[in-house]
Amino acid sequence: MKKLLEQIIKFGFVGGLCFLIDFAISTALFHLLIGATSRNIATAVGGFIGFTISVIVNYVLSMRYVFVRREDMSRKKEFVLFIILSVIGLGINEGILLGCSVIYEKSKFLMKTFDDTMWFAASKVVATAVVMVYNFISRKIVLEDKKH
Repeated sequence: MKKLLEQIIKFGFVGGLCFLIDFAISTALFHLLIGATSRNIATAVGGFIGFTISVIVNYVLSMRYVFVRREDMSRKKEFVLFIILSVIGLGINEGILLGCSVIYEKSKFLMKTFDDTMWFAASKVVATAVVMVYNFISRKIVLEDKKH
């Protein structure tokens, strides 16, 4: 149990760093694109690019510091599985972000109460929390050495 707790803490640090990378890139792109395109497109593009860059950083750090590599799996296969799991996470992330965007646009109360930045930030925090739980469980099951 102690090893699992240590692993969860390491995962939290890696995830926190990758969240900051994702959040900074997503938010910057959202603000760059919001004037040139719709809120939904700015949300989707910003979310996709931020998430993608953070996944690459996450792979490197996770497989080095968090999970025990499986000796029966090549690094190429490991990376491909990591990407597949991450793409599923991306789908969850994008679904939550777009769902929140639609809710926001359909609610006069929300649009009056929260500005674009606050609503996007809140949506990103919710999406990240859900995806973080999914990522830990799926990577532990698929990528980690079961003997560990």
